[in-house]
Formats: sequence, structure tokens, C-alpha cells
Amino acid sequence: MTLLWLAFAILLLPALWLLVAPLRRARLVHDAQRDFEVNDKSAEQNVAIYQRRLASLEAALERGDIDQERFATDRLDLDRSLLEDTEGQTRRPLQSPAAGRIVVPIVALAVVVGAVLWYQQQGAEGDLALFNDFRQSESLPALVERLEQQAQRQPGNPNVWASLYPLYRDSGQGEAALNALENLIAIEGRVPSLLAQKAQLKFFMADRTLTDEVQALIDETLERDSREPTIFGMLGVHAFDRGDYEQAIDHWRRAIAGMSDSSSSRALREGIQIAQQRLGVAPDEQGAIAQGPGVLVSVSLAEELQGLLDDDTRVFIVARDMEGELPPLAVARVTLGDLPATLVLDDRHAMSDAASLSQASEVRLLVRVTKSGGATPETGDMYGDLEGVPVGDVEGEPVEVVIDRVIE
Repeated sequence: MTLLWLAFAILLLPALWLLVAPLRRARLVHDAQRDFEVNDKSAEQNVAIYQRRLASLEAALERGDIDQERFATDRLDLDRSLLEDTEGQTRRPLQSPAAGRIVVPIVALAVVVGAVLWYQQQGAEGDLALFNDFRQSESLPALVERLEQQAQRQPGNPNVWASLYPLYRDSGQGEAALNALENLIAIEGRVPSLLAQKAQLKFFMADRTLTDEVQALIDETLERDSREPTIFGMLGVHAFDRGDYEQAIDHWRRAIAGMSDSSSSRALREGIQIAQQRLGVAPDEQGAIAQGPGVLVSVSLAEELQGLLDDDTRVFIVARDMEGELPPLAVARVTLGDLPATLVLDDRHAMSDAASLSQASEVRLLVRVTKSGGATPETGDMYGDLEGVPVGDVEGEPVEVVIDRVIE
């Protein structure tokens, strides 16, 4: 902290220098202005010009070039002009160069005090203390002890509780982790991600049971954010424990679609493969780890088209090149009852070695619900499409294709 305030003082020095610098030049400026006023001859020059014009005006009157009325009018204008010129040159007495010096230290003190108060309100002194604790702690117990001391010093700092929560959770201190998380929610508000972590923590503390309290947290979280990945990951675990492997796969796919953490996504993909093996499904289907660049796509059916066809109706998801010159680059198949569904299209879904997703930088996605199950579109089939979809990393948010039209 000493180094922080020393650096803070060094940063204030330029500001204080700018305040003091004008005082050093005050004497020079005062003397220059005084010399200028002493040597200023503009008033004498204006009077001399006035006298020459007045003499010229009187001469014109004597010659008869102007009458007495014109002379009086011009004389009045000449007098007024002289008054205006001399009035603009009236100067106030120069103040002493030492005048106002007392204000400078007052302003300097105000700058220092204001800067310190602002930093205490808006700065990150508390976060710097946390950084030092992480750096200086040689063991996990020592780090937890230091962070607990920080929690007593700065209970309103969310970063303190955000640091303590995972340490408590991973060390099996459920009640302490829950207390840290509740303090974090009290500071940050009922953010969906925090509510989801609280639901997950209570779920595991209740021996992986969906209690009424956990279910209430799930409902509130999904109401605020319908794609919260932590919730779907937890629901997938619950479904897997009950032996509902299809439901577990669906929940985990939804969780992966909203995750940005590649390690968590990888763990869920491995879980999907295990669930598929339990179902007797080959592990190289949609749940397997992607091969090469691909497209993460979410497919759903428009509300006005729901109920028109049976749940076992086939749905084809096709990726084509933008020019339409190549065979389909990737084809996947689900059923209408699987929707909404999130899946990865990649080279595993290629129809031939001559055309695959890795050959394209962007594609057009076409989704068709076919009553006959054939590859050729027919009247009554439902479809949706999306153009200009980039091919690349399959992590992150999926692109959405909505089936909202009927072939007539």
C-alpha cells in the first residue's frame, strides 16, 4: 500500500507544478505590462490626430466650403470619436505580482484532498489488497485465511466473495460457500448466473436432489435467462442419475450451446458420449467431440406450426455452399419431437469426401420437415433457412434457424 500511495503522490506532482508555475512568471508579466503602459503613446497620437482634423474642419469653415450647421455636426462627431478612443484605453492600476498567492496552496490542497477522496470512492484499493493476498499466500489455507480477513475489512467488495466462493466450494465447505454466494448476490443483485450457481450448490448439498428450493431457483433463473448453461448442466446430471439418458443429452447439449468455458464443454461432451453408450447409440453422433471447423446450430419450430405433424416426422438439417455448386456439405437428421435441438455440424456429417464443411468459410443452412421422409421437397413440407453462416469454432452461442414456412 505504501508503494501505491507513493505512486499516487508522484502522479499528483505534475498537477501541483501546473498550479505553481504561473507564480514564477508573475513578476516578469507584471514588469512587462508596466513597461508597456509607460511607453504607450497611443493616447497622445489620438489627440494629435484629433487636433489635425479639427484644424482642417475650421479651415473649411473659413473658406466657406461648409456652413456653420455642418461645422457643428462634424465637430460633434469628431469629439465623440476622440472620447470613444480614449475611453477604451483607460486602464486599471496594476496589481502587485504577489497578489493571490495565498489561493494557490489552497487550490493545491483541494486538488490533493479531492483526488484522495475520489480514489477512495472509485479506486480499486481493495482489489489491490486481494491481488497481494493471492500473490503472497503460499498455501490454500493461508489464502482462505487472508481472504476471510479481507471479507471483514471490506464486506461490500464483490470480488472478495467471488474469490472465496469457489475456494469454499471446491474444498467441500458447502455452508461457507453458500454464505459467500449469498453475500455476492446481495451486492450484485439476482443475476441469473449467480442464481444458477446457488441452485447448483444447493442441488449437490442435497445429494443431487431437486428440492423445492432448488426448483424455485431454477424457475427464477430460467425466467431471467432461458439459456443459462449451469442450470441445464445440473438438470442433465439429475436426468442422468434417474436413467433418463435422452433427457440428459438434451440438457447437456443446451448447456454446451451457452458455455464459453471450453473445459466445461469438453466434460459435458464426454458425459453425452457416456449417455449415448448407455442408450446403445454410436458415440460419433451429435454428442461427440467436433472434428475440424463446423457450425453450432439451434433448430426450433415456429409456434404457429406446432402440432401440425407427428413427433416422429423426420427433420433434415443441411449445410450447403453459398453458390450452390457443390453437393450438400453436411447433413444431420432428427425428428420433430426432438425440437428445439442444438447440434454441431462438421466433417463427420459430410455425404462424401468431395464436399465437406471444412472446405467452406460460410454456408447456407436449410432445415426441412418432410412428411414422406424423402430427400426431395414436397408440398406440405415445412422449412426454414439462414444464409451467410460462418464456419469455424463451435464453442459459444449457436446460430438459430426457425422452421416457419410451409411449401405450397
